[in-house]
Order: sequence, then C-alpha cells, then structure tokens
Amino acid sequence: MAEQKGRTEIAELGEFGLIDELTKNFKSACKSTIVGIGDDAAVIEASKDTAIVLSSDTMLEGIDFDLTYFPPKHLGYKAVTKGISDIAAMNAKAEQITLSLGISSKISVEVLRDFYAGVEFACREAEVDLVGGDTTASMTGFVINITAVGRAKKDRIVRRSGAKPNDLICLTGNLGAAFMGLRLLEREKRVLAGTDQQPRFEGYEYLLERYLKPRARYDIVESLGEEKLVPTSMIDLTDGLASDVLQICKASHCGARIYLERIPFAKQTSALAEEMHIDPVVAALNGGEDYELLFTVPLAERERIVNIGCIDIIGHITAENTGAYLVTPDGGEIRLKAQGFKESEER
Repeated sequence: MAEQKGRTEIAELGEFGLIDELTKNFKSACKSTIVGIGDDAAVIEASKDTAIVLSSDTMLEGIDFDLTYFPPKHLGYKAVTKGISDIAAMNAKAEQITLSLGISSKISVEVLRDFYAGVEFACREAEVDLVGGDTTASMTGFVINITAVGRAKKDRIVRRSGAKPNDLICLTGNLGAAFMGLRLLEREKRVLAGTDQQPRFEGYEYLLERYLKPRARYDIVESLGEEKLVPTSMIDLTDGLASDVLQICKASHCGARIYLERIPFAKQTSALAEEMHIDPVVAALNGGEDYELLFTVPLAERERIVNIGCIDIIGHITAENTGAYLVTPDGGEIRLKAQGFKESEER
C-alpha cells in the first residue's frame, strides 16, 4: 500500500502563505513581464516608456457579500471599486474592466439589471470602460470576477517593495468604517430575523456607505501626479492595516512603527464600536475593505504630502531587524500580526 502523504490545513499557512506556496515555482519567461505574482497588480510592458497594469479579483456570495442586505446596485459599484483599487495601488489609472459572472437560479433578471446599473455608475464615475466578460451558471450562489486594466508611465509605477528606513508611512482617509458597517448590517439581520420590523440605521449612514459603496482612491493617484511625487511603496487597504503594513514590510525587507494616536477614525466608527463593545483599533487593524491607500515617501517629502491634504502620516519605516509594531501613546509596542486565512473567511 502506498504511503499516505501528510495533510496541511490551509489555515496553517494563512492566505498570503498559501499564495507563496502555490506560486513559488513560477518564474517569468517573457521579457514583457515586468511585475508578476506578489503585488497588487501585474505590470506588462506596452512600449519603451509605458506599461499595462493588470489585476483580477473574485467575490463569492456567502463569503464576500450577503444578498440579504447588499443592494445589487451597490454590489455592482463595489465590484468595480475592488478591481480598480488594485490598479490605483500601483500608482496607475484604470482604463478598462471585464466582468465575468456565475449566476445561480435564484438570481432574477431584475437583480442583474440593478447590478449592472451599479457597474455602469462606477465606470462612468471613474472614467473606466466595461469591454467584455462572460456569464455562466453557478450551483453555489452568485460569483463575480472582475479584471481591471490600466496604463502608466514605467517610471511612475509603484510596487510594495520600495520602502526604505525613515520613509514616512502615509494613509488616505479613515479606517474601520467598512468593518463597522458590516457589523451593523449583520446585527440588524440577526435581530430582525423572522420579523416585519425595519432595520435601524439612523446615525450610521456613513458606515453603511463605506461598506456597501466604497470608492477607489484614484483621486490620490491624480494628486500625486500633479505634485510629481512618486511613493517608494504602496498598497490598497483591503485586508486590514496590520496585514497590509506587513505586506509592505515583507516585500521591502523592512520594519515599521505605526502610532496608534495617529490612526484616523470617523466619529460614527467610534460611536458604533462603543455601542457594540468593539475596539475601533481592532476594526482598523483587522477589519479590511477600507479601500484606502497606504504608501511610503521619503522623509524629505513630508511638506509636499501635507500640502496635498486628506492624507495622514501614521508612522515610519524602520530597519528589517526591528520588526513591525503598533506604538501606544505611553510608548509601549504591540507586534503587528496578519489576520489568518481562516479568520478572514469567517469575518
């Protein structure tokens, strides 16, 4: 009898460890491949000075969204955001998308019309063209796959791997709002199950918008271009601040210090977190789906970053052997830990 091979659970590796394990033997064979697996998007040579930036994302019903409380129009909008945010994280502007759907029998034509209305609105807002896709039947619920394509000058493309010690760590917008919006929706679904009562969202509309209809920060890419400022590294915040800081640290072979008192929170985030007995810092570190940009710039560029506005400097890059930590107001340090694959599935 052949000896049975050992079994490794996915949770043992974590999401990013799993990606590393599955792709470790893939090497680029084409000279036109500038950036392959391991960043927010791939980069492919287009001409001497320009490159194509390409990303692909999948959203699964029951894992990434719940149609019980997710309006189809908002879902279509968010699908586009998810795709073009990866392009923005490379300091590029998305130009086209393709959209492929797995459609279960419970999805009506009316639902799909609303979904595509949301896609159309997001495309028009971001000046992106829907240029193709595919539809197929699904036995496991609604499946959405979006591919986004952008273009940028080669010398303006930003990867995760360029951060240097003493670089400033910069953040667009506030954190934790999307996570709290999701928690609010889940609470109302649970409390109102089997009743005719309407959900109570008064005072927390901003949190719902941040979860249901997030906006990709291509405006920041445009502002950086106007300032002729190219970050040393960048990533979009979809997995939580802790995981995404660690991704930059891993790619750039560096450490980091994030200062707790500098992490921005919206008033509604703090208010609902208190009401639900959730630490807003945990929401920021592990919640994800904020679709903000986290990037680094040299210390000398501090004044130019401040002049752009709507950007917070929340920390700085350190040497690799110092690790990545959250610094508390009293000077204490808490090691940043990436959320595991299993936990993110159950979020």
